[in-house]
Amino acid sequence: MRFYLTTAIDYVNNRPHLGTAYEKITADVIARYHRLIGDDVRFVMGNDEHSQNVFKRAREQNMDPLAYCDQMEGEFRKAWSHLNISFDDFIRTTEPRHKVAVQAMVQKSFDNGDIYEGVYEGWYCVSCEEFKPEKSLVDGLCPIHKSKPDWIKETNYFFKLSKYRDALLAHYAAHPEFAAPDTRRNEMLRLLEGGLDDISVSRAGQSWGIPLPFEPKSVVYVWYDALINYAAAVGYGAADGQFDTWWPAALHLIGKDIARFHYVVWPAMLMSVGAPLPTQVFGHGFITINGQKMSKSLGTMIDPIEAADRLGVDPLRLYLSKEIVFGGDGDFSFDRFEEKYNADLANNLGNLVSRVTSMVQRYRQGALVATHAPGDLADRAAECVARYRASMDALQLETGIAEVFRLTDATNEYIASRQPWTLAKRGDDAALDAVLWNATEAVRLIAVLLSPVMPASCEEILDRVGAVGADRSSLTFGLSGSRAVAQRDALWPRVEHRVENKETSVTEEISKPAEPSQTPATPVATPPAVAPEAAPVAAPSQWPMESRITIDDFMKIDLRIAKVLTAEKVAGSKKLMKMTIDVGTEQRTIVAGIAEGYEAEALVGRHVAIVANLKPAKLMGIESNGMVLAASAENGKPLLVSFEAPPPPGTRVK
Repeated sequence: MRFYLTTAIDYVNNRPHLGTAYEKITADVIARYHRLIGDDVRFVMGNDEHSQNVFKRAREQNMDPLAYCDQMEGEFRKAWSHLNISFDDFIRTTEPRHKVAVQAMVQKSFDNGDIYEGVYEGWYCVSCEEFKPEKSLVDGLCPIHKSKPDWIKETNYFFKLSKYRDALLAHYAAHPEFAAPDTRRNEMLRLLEGGLDDISVSRAGQSWGIPLPFEPKSVVYVWYDALINYAAAVGYGAADGQFDTWWPAALHLIGKDIARFHYVVWPAMLMSVGAPLPTQVFGHGFITINGQKMSKSLGTMIDPIEAADRLGVDPLRLYLSKEIVFGGDGDFSFDRFEEKYNADLANNLGNLVSRVTSMVQRYRQGALVATHAPGDLADRAAECVARYRASMDALQLETGIAEVFRLTDATNEYIASRQPWTLAKRGDDAALDAVLWNATEAVRLIAVLLSPVMPASCEEILDRVGAVGADRSSLTFGLSGSRAVAQRDALWPRVEHRVENKETSVTEEISKPAEPSQTPATPVATPPAVAPEAAPVAAPSQWPMESRITIDDFMKIDLRIAKVLTAEKVAGSKKLMKMTIDVGTEQRTIVAGIAEGYEAEALVGRHVAIVANLKPAKLMGIESNGMVLAASAENGKPLLVSFEAPPPPGTRVK
């Protein structure tokens, strides 16, 4: 199946920002997904250069406009290369192929009687390069740029947009998938139902642009010019037949601020020349900073290269694709980015990869042969693939990615329940091989499913689990084969913040919570002592009345549910276990005296009870921030307090 995907082409009066990059990253995720499922993909991006703002910017720098655009093309390509955007074509509106397409389409609409000469006057936003209906202004200002438009009156050529209102309404009714998401579709239906005005397709007295073929003294209006890039990129107006091969586009991905042009004007232009309409137009939301759209004029710009260099390109791609509902707005902060990096990558997926590869290395020296009986993990993987594909096909990117992380959790739970370390101790080789193969195969499948989102990282994961050939793209849980598995350094080392603890005069490492913690702001700790041995009630009681505490005293102890994310024995100690735990609103390091009762691997994914509001303590040089509740009989091994159906991390125990 052919899948032609485009993004909005970008003005080059400024370098790209994170909001611009969001569209390109999500488009790249979509393109890579369709390649993964076997589609023949053509993914086109580009630059919009016939803007008066671009012309003005070039003059400000004492540059020829085309030379300036050449320079800016390098800036945009640099950003897209850094973010690993896999476009197949990059079109510029100053290219000869674009000029051919624009003049061919304008001429055909003119010949069909859809373009005529007239006089226009109205409000014109210079920054948008768009005439604004008075009803769209907010307190007399452009709603996008918060600036007062200019009142302009000039003789122009007009396109009979009003002629196509009924045809557009009929198309919307016959093809409900055409305009997405539903919020955009509803907006455009209201616009169409209210009636359409004809629009200007030319500007007089300007030289920077493509001349009208029937009136060379005027140039094609920048928006009318720009929209035609989607057809120009696949040869509209040329004689090579490429247009018939690739058109119509399967998906136009654009920002919601340019919705009217793409949901109404562009399809009407195509109707005018008898060309098929694209299958779908999808208007995504904005990346905001403190609720404001990113833009230079508003002072809310984030450089995408600098953002990616904070924690890595793939972590940024994952954050933008997973944490923002596709089609809605999403607020960005580096604190939240870091929090999700630690939770999703350092502590979850990265830990799973390290866990599985280290067990294969420890128990089988890295060599695996499939010993597999279909079971719950294979079934869960098949369910994941089905739900993932359904979500991705529906452009619910965040839902599809979340499904893969649910498979990550299921794999951790599978390892905890099968206890390969116990199988190794008792010499059950067949069962151990099956568990190791299933866990490794689940990691392979997770990497394949996430490869559209984190292509470089997933290639590395596939290398580590020994996937070769078709295994690097197969969406089926493998039942046979052999692999050479490699154990390497952590893919995503945990990122820590250094803060000063004034009470204890020590420096501790914590991650910043996304929202106010339910526990006191100062991280807490306690020695890894276990709970006192329970004794039968007898007379005289070992708890005389005068020594007992009140309910108010007890309520000062903040007991919380926590989930173990990582665990390792403390070097040089038989009893101490170092764990990273999730307390719901934050993550901590705890050192507890439970190593004689538990293997490290068995603790990961387990829910435990902790005392959350004790002061920190250092054990074997490690800051411990909480006490795990456990019990042990005389000279017995410690037993953790556990739950039949654990509530979520952060739940208070009382």
